Amino acid sequence: MDPRGTFKGPTHVEASIATANGFVALVVALALLVVGGWVLASTLAVWQNLTLLVLAVLLLLAGILVLAGLYTLQPNEAAILQLFGAYRGTSRVAGLRATNPFYTRKKVSLRARNLNGERLKVNDKRGNPVEIAAVVVWHVDDTAKAVFDVDDYETFVKVQSEAAVRHLASRFAYDADLDASEPSGPTLLASADVVAKALEHELQARLDQAGVVVEEARLTHLAYAPEIAQVMLRRQQAEAIIAARTKIVHGAVSMVEMALHELSVKEIITLDDERKAAMVGNLMTVLCADAEVQPVINTGTLYP
Repeated sequence: MDPRGTFKGPTHVEASIATANGFVALVVALALLVVGGWVLASTLAVWQNLTLLVLAVLLLLAGILVLAGLYTLQPNEAAILQLFGAYRGTSRVAGLRATNPFYTRKKVSLRARNLNGERLKVNDKRGNPVEIAAVVVWHVDDTAKAVFDVDDYETFVKVQSEAAVRHLASRFAYDADLDASEPSGPTLLASADVVAKALEHELQARLDQAGVVVEEARLTHLAYAPEIAQVMLRRQQAEAIIAARTKIVHGAVSMVEMALHELSVKEIITLDDERKAAMVGNLMTVLCADAEVQPVINTGTLYP
């Protein structure tokens, strides 16, 4: 049992195994076949000796067995060797190799692979339905775990990647809530690096059992579900407008305060409270208006 309460069976650990040079073995096999064939032909021609006949058969059989033990490996490829079902080791030496002819050989690619996940419809941290998809770059690191500890490691990677993406979406909100009084933390939309690291960490924890190493994991698609996309877009626009207006008003108040202060300090003009209020109103209108304001020039006195 692991700490989460799920059962884990016995795990296998990859072990290396020595293999022979395949070209040397090929030469030996051909020599055995040639010598055995020559002895067999000589013996059958004159029927001289039964012992030579047995020797010829043994030489031919030995040559065939040596040939049966030959196999090839490409770069970034491994061969799992088994003897009557028992795991004997893994060979990672590329080229033409020779081993026990009774070993069964299963080749496993060690190259990096891409898993382009399908779009999933899940709920984010706030319960909003979102569409999300991810790409995962992975490779087999421990061939024994990949072959013996899971039924099909490629299917295992696909299923666990989907589960990790679903769980990830429930841990983060789609976007920050501008109405919140406190920061909401990382979000799926704005914190791509943080989300990618979290996804990579969770995937690695899930795929360790299969001897798989996650090289990179990133979101490739992120959007609100179609049924709420328009509503959330209008909400985001409204929040953006409110935030912009708040900044505009804050700046306008600062500018009006500065203008009144400068007029008072430099004694350019003396205004009573009523005229100050009118001036503040005019300045706020000019500074906060959406459209261009047309000024009205007063050529007369300020007072009636």
